[in-house]
Amino acid sequence: MSHAPPSAPRHTNRLALEKSPYLLQHAHNPVDWYAWGEEAFAKAQAEDKLVLVSIGYSTCHWCHVMERESFEDEETAGYLNERFVAIKVDREERPDVDKIYMDALQAMGQQGGWPLNVFTLPDGRPVAGGTYFPPQDAHGRRSFRAVLEILHEAWTKRRGDVLQNAEALTDHLRRQLSHAEAASPALHRGPLDAAVSLYKRTYDAQDGGFALQPQNKFPPSMGLMLLLRHNFRTGDAQALAIVEHTLKRMMAGGIYDQIGGGLCRYSTDYQWIVPHFEKMLYDNALFVQALTEAFLVTGEPVYRKAAEDTIAYLRRDLGAPDGAFFSAEDADSEGHEGRFYVWTPGEVAQLLPEGDARAAMAYWGISSPGNFEHGATILTAARPPAEVAQQLGVTQEALAGSLARARQTLFAARSRRVRPLRDDKILTSWNGLAISALAKAGRAFDEPGHVQAAERAARFILAELRDDSGRLLRRWREGEARFKGYLVDYAQMAIACLDLLETTYEPRWFDEALSLMRDVNRLFRNEGGPYFDTGSDAERLIARTMDGYDGVEPSGNSSAAMAFLRLHALGVREGCLADALRIFSAFLPALGQAGVSFSAMLAALDFHLAPAREVAILGAPDAPGMRDLLREVRQRYLPDGVVMCADPAEAEALGGRIPLLASRQAIDGRPTAYVCRDMACRLPVHTAADLAAQLQHP
Repeated sequence: MSHAPPSAPRHTNRLALEKSPYLLQHAHNPVDWYAWGEEAFAKAQAEDKLVLVSIGYSTCHWCHVMERESFEDEETAGYLNERFVAIKVDREERPDVDKIYMDALQAMGQQGGWPLNVFTLPDGRPVAGGTYFPPQDAHGRRSFRAVLEILHEAWTKRRGDVLQNAEALTDHLRRQLSHAEAASPALHRGPLDAAVSLYKRTYDAQDGGFALQPQNKFPPSMGLMLLLRHNFRTGDAQALAIVEHTLKRMMAGGIYDQIGGGLCRYSTDYQWIVPHFEKMLYDNALFVQALTEAFLVTGEPVYRKAAEDTIAYLRRDLGAPDGAFFSAEDADSEGHEGRFYVWTPGEVAQLLPEGDARAAMAYWGISSPGNFEHGATILTAARPPAEVAQQLGVTQEALAGSLARARQTLFAARSRRVRPLRDDKILTSWNGLAISALAKAGRAFDEPGHVQAAERAARFILAELRDDSGRLLRRWREGEARFKGYLVDYAQMAIACLDLLETTYEPRWFDEALSLMRDVNRLFRNEGGPYFDTGSDAERLIARTMDGYDGVEPSGNSSAAMAFLRLHALGVREGCLADALRIFSAFLPALGQAGVSFSAMLAALDFHLAPAREVAILGAPDAPGMRDLLREVRQRYLPDGVVMCADPAEAEALGGRIPLLASRQAIDGRPTAYVCRDMACRLPVHTAADLAAQLQHP
C-alpha cells in the first residue's frame, strides 16, 4: 500500500523512480532520499558527510509515525539534507542490508525493530543508531533533531572518537560479541516491586486477602490485578497463587452471594464469612474484571462461573431500564441487616425435597445455631464438593444436580422477600467501571450479550449525562443529570470507551475516548503536577485537590494515566505520553512508600514500563483464518497490549482517525496481524500460531 501523493507534490526525490511501495511512500518527503547504492555513498565521501540509513517496510506503523513527525518536517529535512546523506531501504527488498544494521543496533545494546535508523561513516561502517526517534525528547529517547545535531557535532569536532567508535563496533560485529547494556529509564520498577513485596508480607495464607485493616477485609480486586501483572512479567508463581487463593476464598465466603451472585462491600471477619451486606456497583465491576483476568491467565472455569454470576446480578438487580447501572443495594431489609440473604434449616427443609435439602445444608453450611444473628446462616461454600459428596454418599454429579435445583428454588423464594433498598442514582465513573467489566468479560467469554449491555450503558452515559455544552456530568436520577463531572468520571469513561473499542472495534469508541481525554486537558490540567480532581469551571472550594489514592475505585489520576498511555499506544500524538509521565512523577514518592494504596496507578506504570504491545489485525470478518487471529488476542491475557481490528475495505479511511491502523492492509487478501512494541514493528503474520509466537512474553 502506498500513500497517495498530493496532486501537485511540493517535493519529489529519487525514490519516485523506485518500485518498492515503501520507498514510494517516501518519494514526496522533503528529505533528499537516495535508494541504497553506490551513488549515495559516493556523495557522502565526496562531501565528507555521515550517512543515515533508514530501514523499514510498507506496513510498519512506527515507520510512518516517524515519517509524519520528522521526514515530512521541512526544517528537520533541511538540516538532514545539508549535513547528511540519507538512504531509504526496504527491508523486504534488501534483507542483507537490514541484517547487517540490525545486528549493529543490537550490538549497541538496543532492542531491534523497525523503523531502523543507523548512522554510518561515508564507507557504510555503523556509528550509532536506534529505532523510532520522536520529534521531541520523549520515551526516554532523544529527539531525531537532537540526534542529528549531536552526531554532526561529533563528526566535525571529534572525528577521531567517531572513527574509533565505528572501528570498534565493526570489529565487534565481525567477532559477534555480546550485546552492551542499555541505559536504565528514569522511571523504574522499584515501586511495583515494593508493592508486591508488601502484599506478600501482609498476605493471609490461611484465608486469602491481606491484613491491611485492623478487623475488616475489603475486596482487593485492584491489588489482585496488579499481582497478575507482576506474575505475567516475572513468572512469580507466588503472586499467582495469592490471587487464586484469595479469589477462591472470597467466592466460597459469605461476602459472595452464593444464591444470587455478586459481592458485598466487605467482610467483618478475616474469614470472609460475615459481610457488611451492602452491594456496590464499583466493587462488583472490579471483581468481574479481576475474575475475568484470572480466567484468562489460568483457564479455570470457576472464575468464569463467578464472573458470569456477578454479571447476572448486575444486569438483573442494578440494571436501569435505559441501559445504565444503578449505584448500590442497602445492607438492611425490614430494618435488619442481612435479613434478605440469610437462611435457617427449617426454611430450607420446607422449600426443598429431602435429598436436595440435605445437599444444600451440607454444602452451604446451613445449620442451627447458624453463623449469624437469631440462629440464621449466611451461606458459604467452604468445603470442596468432593468432600460433601462423600459425606452424603452421592456422586459429585448428583450433588451438582441437587445444588443447581436448590439454588434455583432458594433464589425464587428469596425474591419474594422484602428487598433491600436500592440506590437508583446513576454515577458516571462507576458506570465506566461496569462498562469496562462487561466489555472485557464479553470479549474473553465470547458472550455478545455482555458486550451489548456495555454498549447500551455507554450510550446512555454519553448521551444523558451531559449538559447543553457537552460537558460530562456526574449523576443522573429520574431524568435529571446534575453536577459537573470530576476527573475520575472523564478518565474512567475514557477507559470504558477504550475497552469497548478493543472489544467491538467500532471507531466511535475511539473518538469518544479521545474527546474525553482532550476535555481532561482542557478542564483539569495542572501544568505543575498531576491533574486536578475538579474542573476549572467547577465550584471554587477552599482547596482544589489532586488525588492519586486508589481507594474503592481507581483514582482520577490513575485512570487518566492509563487512558493517556493507551491512546498513545494507539498512535495519538497529542502529548499523551508526557501527560501520563507528569502524573507518575508527581506521585512517585508515594508510589514507593505506599504502593498498595496506588494499585491502579502502579498498573498504569507497569503498562508504561512494559512497554505496550500494539496489535492491528486486518481482514474481512468472514475471511478464512480471521476468527482464529481474533480469538488469539481476545482470549489471551494481554495486560501490556492494545488491539485494533478492521476490515481492509475500511482500514484506509479509519487510519486517518485511528493511527494504529494507518498504512495497514490484508496482505495478498489474507487476514493479517501486525505487532509493534516500543516503537518497533515485527513482521506481519497470517496464522494464529505465528501471532501467538509474537505475543509470547517477554
